[in-house]
Amino acid sequence: MSILVRNGLVLKDGAFKKLDVYIDGDRIEKIGADLHVIADRTIEADGLAVLPGFVDMHCHLREPGFEYKEDIFSGTSAALQGGYTSVACMPNTEPVVDNLAVLKYVVDKAAEIDNCKVYPIAAVTKGQKGEKLTEMGKLKEAGAVAFSDDGRPVSDANMMRLALEYAKGVDALVISHCEDLSLAAGGVVNEGFNATIVGLRGITRTAEEVMVAREVLLAEALDCRVHIAHISTANSVSLVREAKKRGAKVTCETCPHYFSATDEEILSFNTNAKINPPLRTQTDVDAIIEGLKDGTIDAIATDHAPHHADEKNREFELAPNGTSGFETAFAVGYTFLVEAGHMSVPELVELMSGRPARILGIEGGEIREGAVADIAIIDLEADYVVDSSRFVSKGKNSVFNGWKLKGIPRAVIVNGYEKEIRS
Repeated sequence: MSILVRNGLVLKDGAFKKLDVYIDGDRIEKIGADLHVIADRTIEADGLAVLPGFVDMHCHLREPGFEYKEDIFSGTSAALQGGYTSVACMPNTEPVVDNLAVLKYVVDKAAEIDNCKVYPIAAVTKGQKGEKLTEMGKLKEAGAVAFSDDGRPVSDANMMRLALEYAKGVDALVISHCEDLSLAAGGVVNEGFNATIVGLRGITRTAEEVMVAREVLLAEALDCRVHIAHISTANSVSLVREAKKRGAKVTCETCPHYFSATDEEILSFNTNAKINPPLRTQTDVDAIIEGLKDGTIDAIATDHAPHHADEKNREFELAPNGTSGFETAFAVGYTFLVEAGHMSVPELVELMSGRPARILGIEGGEIREGAVADIAIIDLEADYVVDSSRFVSKGKNSVFNGWKLKGIPRAVIVNGYEKEIRS
């Protein structure tokens, strides 16, 4: 199949130019002004931004085991709505993605559905119990793009050391969920003024920061890569920034809710604002934005965490952590980073596409001749009010429900095929 994207504002080499993009098969064949080619399908993109498809390096598709929350079909369909062409899904399913059989199930199911691309992340330890390492080498050969016990940390420091050494030997990436469970125990929100006001037990920010410090020190000592998931505090940003200055092979991500929302969201006991790590203060939000601007934070990931409505619609202490993130991520970034004057569209797209693709070592993240045809076509001028009841995801639990955002995907192309989305 061939597609001609005509007269779009194409993001190429870090700048926008009004160009045509001709796609033949799964590759971008030609880019230029007023191309004279015959295509099976023409997409008129006048006034629209033609961007590399977004790459989410941290999401939860819930299958196998928790299909009542989300499944691979509904999750990847939701990802397309947000302009994502590639997603990397975490292994905290039931059973855990800690062996070849479960990994193959995820890979085969995603290929059969054929929405966006799905790259499974396998567990660091068997059953995510922190006791015995998985066979990283075999799992990587079978398609795992990284390893993480996300949802639970690898609490034992020596076990993490062994994991990093094993990963280094097979050139694999370990993604760390940084949380000291002994410090976080019993907490449900950020420790501070607002937690006191509502009478909910707080989680000290130190629970995240001591584990960030541990991981960067291990990475330095072992001269190996480590990636920090969903960074949320000012001190965590500083720890990573200083480690990078020393030459540590550390990368990190944050999520849209950590540069746009604060723990004031808990004042109404809104369980959609119950997230792990918790929403922090404005000081932390400002530090996260600064970290995104100066390159300390490498990527924006969604941590898409869908839950059934009945799970979220109960007492705050009993509700599960997480917000549904695919369908609002770019709009939150565009609204709170670009429209707010903190960065340009090319810089935002690099955080949501180019860098995560390079960290994971997968194709995508650029528009150039010969590159894979993964493209998101976005109306940057369109604004809307989030109505999470209309999400394609089974998870309607969005901290952004009711917020006014700007930037709507109008078309998505994956591997040279236009995918159906609700524009």
